[in-house]
Amino acid sequence: MAKRRHRPGASEGAPVDLARKLGMLLTELGLSEIDVTVGDVHVRLQRGGGATTAPVGTAAPVVASVERPAAASATETESSSGVTIEAPMVGTFYRASSPTADPYVSEGDLVKEGQILCIIEAMKLMNEIESKVAGRVVKVFVENAHPVEFGQPLFLIDPAR
Repeated sequence: MAKRRHRPGASEGAPVDLARKLGMLLTELGLSEIDVTVGDVHVRLQRGGGATTAPVGTAAPVVASVERPAAASATETESSSGVTIEAPMVGTFYRASSPTADPYVSEGDLVKEGQILCIIEAMKLMNEIESKVAGRVVKVFVENAHPVEFGQPLFLIDPAR
């Protein structure tokens, strides 16, 4: 009986399994693109595009990273027309605590500093995003249940003077 040697990446299903796992990671983390090389297998996945797998002549280290680290609270940017509340992490944006509940805030609503504006779900954890300023909600930039990226604008608030 011949002994079978196992080499990582030698299995015919390995590129497909790797692509499937990376696809789940892409969706779970809300990434738009991921590019990984393991041994002689190169996998690149992109939202809206297709997955490609191609052998590569030289081995390269595995690369899968998010460009900017997640922050603990929503960031804000002053602009000429108000304060922009940005996503502090990658995840799924929810305007309400449940599908049947009213949104936390809508355009035109007055908000207080510290008031909950939305929830971002990241890795099955619900993170409440609070307003850093008091004022009126001028614009809601994201649709309910849509993925958001770190630093993506969520709300524009005209601060109370």
